[in-house]
Amino acid sequence: MKKVFKYLPFLAVMFLLGACQSDKEENFDNKAFIDAPSMSSETIIKGEAGVIAKSLSIATSRPAEKAIHAKAVIDKALLSTYNMAYYAKAQLLPDDCYEMVKSEMVIDAGSVKSTEASFSFKALGGLDRSVVYVLPVTVQTADIDLLASAKNYYYVFKAGALINVVADIQDNYLEIYPWKNASRVSGMQKITMEALIYPREFGQLISTVMGIEGRFLMRIGDAGVPDNQIQIATSNGNFTDAKLQLQTNRWQHVALTYDSDTREMKVYVNGHLMAETSFSCSISILGNGFDRNFLIGKSYEDGRDLNGCISEARVWDVVRTADEIANHIYTVDPANPGLVAYWKFDDQSTYIVKDYSGNGNNLTARRAQLTWKKVSLPAAN
Repeated sequence: MKKVFKYLPFLAVMFLLGACQSDKEENFDNKAFIDAPSMSSETIIKGEAGVIAKSLSIATSRPAEKAIHAKAVIDKALLSTYNMAYYAKAQLLPDDCYEMVKSEMVIDAGSVKSTEASFSFKALGGLDRSVVYVLPVTVQTADIDLLASAKNYYYVFKAGALINVVADIQDNYLEIYPWKNASRVSGMQKITMEALIYPREFGQLISTVMGIEGRFLMRIGDAGVPDNQIQIATSNGNFTDAKLQLQTNRWQHVALTYDSDTREMKVYVNGHLMAETSFSCSISILGNGFDRNFLIGKSYEDGRDLNGCISEARVWDVVRTADEIANHIYTVDPANPGLVAYWKFDDQSTYIVKDYSGNGNNLTARRAQLTWKKVSLPAAN
């Protein structure tokens, strides 16, 4: 009995401490917070991007005693908070690039997680690639306190590389024959040929982009023409201009359009119209299955290769406009009408370069296995 009385004070203290702890837990305020590992979501924009769906939800640390109603609200004033916190110079995402699909979120009684608010992001491909865009969102509710550090959320959008791999075709060339859709390239009346190229050096009489020798060809240099100057060679004569000179060790987009009906020939560099002429010729890229097939990186003989890299080569049976050419240097929708062949040159295969147009006009490397190089295009400013 004496031992029991001996421990009574200790037991009383433990009881009181336990009671105090229980009281603190019961009186601890339940708070809501955005249910995410971080308070921002970064989306890398590639190409047209399409429509992107995003969601947002909240949670509580303990089950809700009653239903909690909250809503997500666009709060543009938070842009300055984001820029200060992340040492950024972001701009607000334009209004026509997003839609609040559903703003309400509900945590049911007895639950700790809410239903989702949802957003739809669109038209992102047309944004300035040099700018980081932010859509700030905050949560509002009168049913529960919100954790101050977890009530604001930032949807961040920035441009990413559109091209990650290219082909180095020095001392190599590619061929297509027969075309899978020969009727599309036989007796063409209109054409656009384009490619993104990186010449490391010229220094030879002719460097070839694409086409058929003596028929219809886009090449660089010739006798009496600077070795860095684009020339269009046809069965009815050639066309060039001093404004068509290219640089080494730099990515440049080259494009040719020709309309047999109007006889208008135009040559673009980096999306800019640099030279044009009225010229009568036949568009002949079908090939003969022998010594006059459509080639990339060769014309007539091996010494006329392209000493450098290539990407985004395309052939169309329509005349692309200046805006269409300038706005799609790094990528284009493979489902575009008029696209005969689309060689992205990103396959990393041994010999075959896939035609992304769906027409089956794959290229085959004829001289050596393909060499692939990693890049990041367009280059960051």
